[in-house]
Amino acid sequence: MAWYHTFFHGLPQVAWKAAQTDEQNQLDLEMLVETLDFGPGDRLLDIFCGYGRHAVPLARMGARLTGIDISAEYIAELKEVADAEKLSVVTITDDFLQVAKNKIGPPATFNAAYCLGNSFSFFPRPDMVAFLERIADLLKPGGRFLAHTEMIAESVLPDYQARSWQPVGDMADPILFMVENEYYPLESRISSQLTYVQAGKTEMRTANHYVYTVAELRHLFAEAGLAVLACYGTLEGDEFALGDEALWMLAQKM
Repeated sequence: MAWYHTFFHGLPQVAWKAAQTDEQNQLDLEMLVETLDFGPGDRLLDIFCGYGRHAVPLARMGARLTGIDISAEYIAELKEVADAEKLSVVTITDDFLQVAKNKIGPPATFNAAYCLGNSFSFFPRPDMVAFLERIADLLKPGGRFLAHTEMIAESVLPDYQARSWQPVGDMADPILFMVENEYYPLESRISSQLTYVQAGKTEMRTANHYVYTVAELRHLFAEAGLAVLACYGTLEGDEFALGDEALWMLAQKM
């Protein structure tokens, strides 16, 4: 069983949602609208959709969304909002790598797909290839895919931090988030021991993220049938450069 099957519940969920800002979500949406080349009625696939911070506003614009996430808590929250507003959102609670393909849709179903929020770094190479191949299979010819990761080698390794901590959320009742990282160079993997503390309650988790260079990802995308169109280092669309905090990689199904 992969680590992320048991990670997403309780305080980590609360902390992740509390760390998202309206400004960040709006910038994400602008990037999606500007890069994915979709219109009203088009079908979009939100991979690791969480509580729907992107799926809901995109559905409000008239797109037809399918959101998949392993967190039952988040999917329930997304479904409640979508049902209340009668939005075109299909929700799936499952592991994207393991769910039956026909549960998501037949091949060439979606006009575009995206994976934001740093979940893109969950997979070692064999799983990453399978992950990208599954996305390519679900896209229509010419369909676009936008991936985001903060665990790209050119971002995380120049400023690698073994330990950090920060308060998250409402400062009147913050969640203290602490992390201890260990880097395994032979696997290009960062293993993180995460501790969340709020109001005397403590929860601990272990997470694993795999670190790729931009060039490695470009080759993996091509292997899966996805041609990389652009690599951005900011949400404003600046070209990715060494030391940027994150990568947004835009690709198109060949």
